[in-house]
Amino acid sequence: MGLVLHPTRDVTEVVGIIERWATRHRKSLMVRAEDKHRVPASVEPVPADEVASRADALISIGGDGTMLGALRSAVLDPKPVLGVHLGRLGFLVEVEPPELPDALSRLLSKDFTIESHACLACDVCGDNVVAFNDIALVRQPGSGFVTATLAVDGQQYGYYRADAVVVSTPTGSTAYSYAAGGPLISPAADAVVITPSAPMAGISRSVVLSPEEKIRLELEANSSAVVVEMDGRVFRDAATEGAVDISYRRNAGLVVRLDPLRYQERNQLKLGLLDLPFLPEQLRELLPHDLRKTQEELPPPC
Repeated sequence: MGLVLHPTRDVTEVVGIIERWATRHRKSLMVRAEDKHRVPASVEPVPADEVASRADALISIGGDGTMLGALRSAVLDPKPVLGVHLGRLGFLVEVEPPELPDALSRLLSKDFTIESHACLACDVCGDNVVAFNDIALVRQPGSGFVTATLAVDGQQYGYYRADAVVVSTPTGSTAYSYAAGGPLISPAADAVVITPSAPMAGISRSVVLSPEEKIRLELEANSSAVVVEMDGRVFRDAATEGAVDISYRRNAGLVVRLDPLRYQERNQLKLGLLDLPFLPEQLRELLPHDLRKTQEELPPPC
């Protein structure tokens, strides 16, 4: 099994649980070489691009961002990804650290279901990247607005003049697109959502497209310098010209689900909390007792 670690949070306790379980069940663990100092000596360090290809399954330790990274790493040869929660408000991760031994045993015995996730396959000025949540064209602060034309299957739809233009999958509809005023799309649906953030002119509402339609966003000559973000990570900085071609790819990521109904109930609760103007510690008091107890057992975020 391959371990995918949150880049900054302390994962020692969770990795220890996994390592002890793997020793008892005579299973091998691997991690990318850059993280070898964060894991026990029994975990094999391998080149980053070999973790997903050599593993039968991946264990993501962190929040949704770590989970997205694990999915992207396996996009060429999708492997089941089990998410262990160390974040604050995750929509992809399911397992809490105390539940890990049982979850790993169920993973070993194949007592789980697979939730398939689509991604956006993007050609960014000739570079191929994938995004499971969204790809966004974002203005550099103080430099004006993103001005870009939208074409769908070669037909011009119009233009955007906004702080950002966000293209998301159904999974990503609860992330940047939602924050920009976009709709929530069921993860069971196949759709692509394009949402402008703080639009000043042009298309001002979200556009929902079919997964079969090809999308092209092209910067206009009067656009400000644009940062291209992929799942919240900067892919290209200060682009002033060029185009992004986007297509929808089904079944690009495989997420392990141990209790789909419980996971759905948790997500419904999280969606309800998104619009409440409270701090995280205040939100904890609104959780049902069983979920609140689980949250109190978690280590504080670093």
